[in-house]
Amino acid sequence: MALIQCQFYSDVLNLSTSMTVILPQQTTTQIGMQNTLTGDKYQTLYLLHGLSDDDTIWTRRTSIERYVAPLGLAVVMPQVHHSFYTDMKYGNKYWTFLTEELPSISRSFFPLSDAREDNFVAGLSMGGYGAFKWALNRPEQISAAASLSGALDIVSLINQADQEGLFHLIYGNEDVAGTEHDLFSVITKTNKNEKKPILYQCCGTEDFLYEDNIRFKDLCEKTEYNLTTDFGSGDHEWDYWDKTIQDVLAWLPLKGK
Repeated sequence: MALIQCQFYSDVLNLSTSMTVILPQQTTTQIGMQNTLTGDKYQTLYLLHGLSDDDTIWTRRTSIERYVAPLGLAVVMPQVHHSFYTDMKYGNKYWTFLTEELPSISRSFFPLSDAREDNFVAGLSMGGYGAFKWALNRPEQISAAASLSGALDIVSLINQADQEGLFHLIYGNEDVAGTEHDLFSVITKTNKNEKKPILYQCCGTEDFLYEDNIRFKDLCEKTEYNLTTDFGSGDHEWDYWDKTIQDVLAWLPLKGK
């Protein structure tokens, strides 16, 4: 595998930013690693970070590079700060960056497939919210999405938060219920879409976001949405995410399986 720390300029953000990228590499003499290539254009997992992290966190806290080596899968991990993957009211346009500029610029740098069936997104906590938000609002771009301990009920989180704090910077005075930010609303509106992405949801039973995740699962069941779930023991921490990202990789519809 090739591990790349990529610094680049974003026209959408109007600043220099970064992403961490893992690319497949075919090797024959590397001890303890099984590396695989599956084609000229790589299937891609956009892997999103949580609220307190950055684009390096998945490589620092998990063995994601080793896990994807035999899969021939590229992984793109962007930096979005405290944006909740949203075009912020008082900040930058991280939703536009994520869904429009990031795929385009990544494919200009690296041999990544632009086919819908080759593009996936996953994330933890804030990133789990971002993953489902992207897949559900842009189903023509993403074929599969996974949320690990996702902050899925944004309306509830805003109602519980300091209205002069983070969420005010992101949404201002906007009522997000019923909008593209509200996954509970979006899941009902996109249920009849012909290109529905498949979803994977996991959350530990000791996690403070567990009840929110159960409500999302229940809604998906009512709408007969294609959702795979795992609600075993675990908390909001990296031992849990290091394990469950392996389950996500096993679930993804990858070539060569």
